[in-house]
Amino acid sequence: MPSRWKHRHRTTTLATALAVGIVLTVMPASAAPCGSGVGDPYFPDDGNSGYDVSEYDVRVNYDPARPRHLEGDTTVQAVATQDLDHFHLDLEGFQVTSVTVDGTPASAVSREGAHELVVTPARPLAKDTRFSVRVRYSGKPVGEGWHTLANGGASATGEPHSATAWYPANDHPSDKATFRLTATVPTGWQVVGNGRPGATSTGRGTSTFRWYEDRPMATFLSTIGIDKFTVRTSELSDGTPVIHAYSPGAGVRPEAEAQLPEIIDFLASKFGPYPFSSAGAIVIDGNDDDGPNALETQSRPTYQGGFSDVSMVHENTHQWFGNSVSLSDWRDGCLAECFAQYAGQLWDEEKHGADLDNGFYRSMVEESTADPDFWTTRLYDPGKGRELASALYFKGAMMLHALRRTVGDTAFFGTLKRWQRDHRYGNASWPQFEALMGNVSGKDLTGFFRAWAHGTTVPEKKYLFPGSLGSLDPAAKHGGGTAGARNSWGGTGDHT
Repeated sequence: MPSRWKHRHRTTTLATALAVGIVLTVMPASAAPCGSGVGDPYFPDDGNSGYDVSEYDVRVNYDPARPRHLEGDTTVQAVATQDLDHFHLDLEGFQVTSVTVDGTPASAVSREGAHELVVTPARPLAKDTRFSVRVRYSGKPVGEGWHTLANGGASATGEPHSATAWYPANDHPSDKATFRLTATVPTGWQVVGNGRPGATSTGRGTSTFRWYEDRPMATFLSTIGIDKFTVRTSELSDGTPVIHAYSPGAGVRPEAEAQLPEIIDFLASKFGPYPFSSAGAIVIDGNDDDGPNALETQSRPTYQGGFSDVSMVHENTHQWFGNSVSLSDWRDGCLAECFAQYAGQLWDEEKHGADLDNGFYRSMVEESTADPDFWTTRLYDPGKGRELASALYFKGAMMLHALRRTVGDTAFFGTLKRWQRDHRYGNASWPQFEALMGNVSGKDLTGFFRAWAHGTTVPEKKYLFPGSLGSLDPAAKHGGGTAGARNSWGGTGDHT
């Protein structure tokens, strides 16, 4: 949805103590010889080189009576992609009490910059070695992704960042992994996460909940919801389990729930089979700071207050665009948001018979005349700090409709399904999408994408009004105008 967690500068909170035998030092970022960051141009310190994660096993203990205190025990299973005498994990804050690599205490642990935990194993790791690193930690979550709910519960959500607020991770979408969650809370509280639930057990005054996401997941899509939920279960049309969890003040939405199978079937008809083994929603009630209307946490989106068919279409489109096929880096945000926003128009067309040419597209063109900044943001590589700019939603949805009218429905929807097949559970980039659309359609789309995805001015008319959209061109209606004439959308017909 257009409303997202507001990006805030990270707070640097260093561990204050480590268990005996672990050496903790604080190093300036410049002292790191390698390993910090995977090279994302917008977030150069995000993620870590030298290894690929295969699974996270995150175990937490949270007591709402002790606000903002979390005890964590996370094991990261990974494969070294180069010889490693040390490696990095991303973790914000917390007191780290022990770190082991393959069961042996690390010889040194240090902190770097805002969120780097640097681990030196007792023995170097050779390339292609499988290894596990276990980190035990506790304290007050300080990361931007941790949110305290109105009654003391908690929710971990955020984009581009949330995971490092509650567990150590290789925090970049390019390193996806399966995910196990084991969370212990006082009796009476419940925990909901990604994927399918496992066994629930009870102890002295506590309950332990287990969840498992069996498909690779980008770290920012992981979530935990802790509250006194009302949980309702059902199934999709193919038998996939659906779990809806409602905070006490959120209000159960049976009518909206009943639409979910229809929505997912509709999206599957456009994009291909639903990619995950569970579905549903986590509906939270209020936060201690500004929050989103919704966020595309994998398999089970998180909504604030409630949801409708509009928000369900958007967030569940992300299960294909953004979750199953994830971004290569944060320049590729259009691969998630442009498609999720346009899916709302496709739903309106299907469900209500909307004329997208004369309704949605016409109104967007007309509205853009009053906003000279509408066209100035690139859809691919919009710029640092603008990775989730509103242009990705609105200009992006316009671009996809114009693209559909340029190549025709068969090539357009055929490419979307091919995209999902080719990159299912992996990562891909916007330039790869451009190339695939050109290959499937058999058209030279270089000019189209230069104007729409890479341009910062109004596309020239042949790209703004392709196919059936030509009837909206004022010059065509009045029998005048030239390709280079200045038009009523605040730009020239020529695009450079």
